[in-house]
Amino acid sequence: MASTSTRQRSSSGARVERPRDRRPVANLRLGSPYKRGGILTLVTVIVLTIFAARLIDLQAVRGESLASAALDQRLRTVPIMAGRGDIIDANGQPLAVTVEARNLTVDQTLVSDPTAVAIALSPILGTDIGELITRLTGDRRFVYVAKELTPDTWRRIEALRLPGIFSEGTARRIYPGEDLGANVVGFVGADGTGAGGIEYAYEAVLAGTAGSVTFERGPGGRAIPTAQQNQVDATAGASVQLTINRDIQHVAQAAIAAQVASSRADSGTVVVMDPKTGKILALAEAPTFDANKAGSAAADDRGNRALSDVYEPGSTSKLMTLAAVVDQGMATPYSTFTVPSGLKRGGKVFRDSTPHGTLQLTLAGVMAKSSNMGTILAAERIGGRTLYGYLKKFGIGEVTGLNFPGESTGRVPDYKDWSATSFPTIAFGQGLSVNAVQAASVYATIANDGVRVQPSLVAGVINEDGSVNQPPKPISTQVVSPETAQQVSAMLESVVGEGGTGMNAKIPGYRIGGKTGTAMYVDPSCGCYRGGVVASFIGIAPADDAQLVVAVSLVNPRSGRYGGELAAPVFKKVMTYALQAQQIPPTGTRPANLALTFGGG
Repeated sequence: MASTSTRQRSSSGARVERPRDRRPVANLRLGSPYKRGGILTLVTVIVLTIFAARLIDLQAVRGESLASAALDQRLRTVPIMAGRGDIIDANGQPLAVTVEARNLTVDQTLVSDPTAVAIALSPILGTDIGELITRLTGDRRFVYVAKELTPDTWRRIEALRLPGIFSEGTARRIYPGEDLGANVVGFVGADGTGAGGIEYAYEAVLAGTAGSVTFERGPGGRAIPTAQQNQVDATAGASVQLTINRDIQHVAQAAIAAQVASSRADSGTVVVMDPKTGKILALAEAPTFDANKAGSAAADDRGNRALSDVYEPGSTSKLMTLAAVVDQGMATPYSTFTVPSGLKRGGKVFRDSTPHGTLQLTLAGVMAKSSNMGTILAAERIGGRTLYGYLKKFGIGEVTGLNFPGESTGRVPDYKDWSATSFPTIAFGQGLSVNAVQAASVYATIANDGVRVQPSLVAGVINEDGSVNQPPKPISTQVVSPETAQQVSAMLESVVGEGGTGMNAKIPGYRIGGKTGTAMYVDPSCGCYRGGVVASFIGIAPADDAQLVVAVSLVNPRSGRYGGELAAPVFKKVMTYALQAQQIPPTGTRPANLALTFGGG
């Protein structure tokens, strides 16, 4: 490279030119091509290093987890509902069944136009468009739009191929008889689990075990047909067979509903029982409810009054007292009692419901005339401690063994807590309490030669493969001797015979025994008597070879008062049908003609 000159003057004054320094000073500047290239190279290396590190991180270090996360976003798991077991009656007739249904769901993140989707769904679902828009709008991945749609309804929606709209399999519980046996069968809640009755008590048996299916979904949320699916099959629930006969149940419900309405009672119950097996053939009450619409029914109507409600049995309890007296050998049906117009015990004067002078009654007459004072006189022959022991053996204050939700045990005070008036009042049926099934069981004990068989409502559990799990054999207790039971049965016939209080219970061709009751009603709101009563009748047939027991009670009737006039006709109607339904013929024998009075009294 040529050098340039610099002019300077010498010491002699002559001008001298020296060559200039021509070194490449431009290479030292930032903007030079050499420097720019180096920086660019360095930046490129750094970027590529970062990219490589990121690539290694994404593919080698976190590749598996990121791929899994991406797959998770594409996967959808849908539960497979287990088929709920049926509830059937003693003859295999359905009381509760399950049908296929679909729940409509939405992935809100896939719905780009909620208004358009809502407009499409509204006429099919019958739901307000605004309400649907609210459910369809948002960023939630899973929201219920509608539940328990029929398969046909889902097919109509599916054909629209709306993005983000899905369904899941579910089931809908149907009660074919609507209110038939509803207070026994119970109902399911909104989540499909048992919320009352057998549905609740046998939830673990009926429900089964749910499964699931997991699938990969593509654009629009639809399943990718060729993608792999993972499925866990559901296990169906078992079915529960009851001892209830739906035909007898129907007649019992109709009869008690009509009498509750006619007598303007608060409620009423009917229990039909096989005394030899303890099986309950009907457990009816009024008012009741439609199990398909349980949510709109009154809470009091959804329970089971025959087991949850207790009442003082009144004169129907005299059966236990007089049976104890006979069983102890302290009287026979022919034993005589002089019954005054009033009887003072514990500082209180007791009288019969109908005023009278002195009566000369046999023990059978005490039963037939339902004499409170005669019962007290008979009970005094055995004493309070012995009477208490028999009441407990009859099952008063004890669980029935049905394991039914909401069951009350009733109550008889501990003997040590009895006051001076406890013995006489308990003897004729006040001061203790029972539920309707317990009351029926007392008469079933006499009908079964003095053996109390634990009541039952479930005949068996039927598994999916058809095998049947039988319930444990019911507990049996010999309460009174067979001889005592026979004598007391004959006394019960005198109640229905001429001069007794239960003549309205007679059934032509059959020997009928039973007992009326008109007990003071304890108002639960105050725990006191307010003038109301519980009118009842409990009877057996045929009296000389009893196959059935029917117990009827009406709580706080306002038109009519006595068990003989209100409950006995219901007994007659239900027992007549039950005898025919069970094909029980008359025995053809004649009842014993027990004297009710003596000495011309």
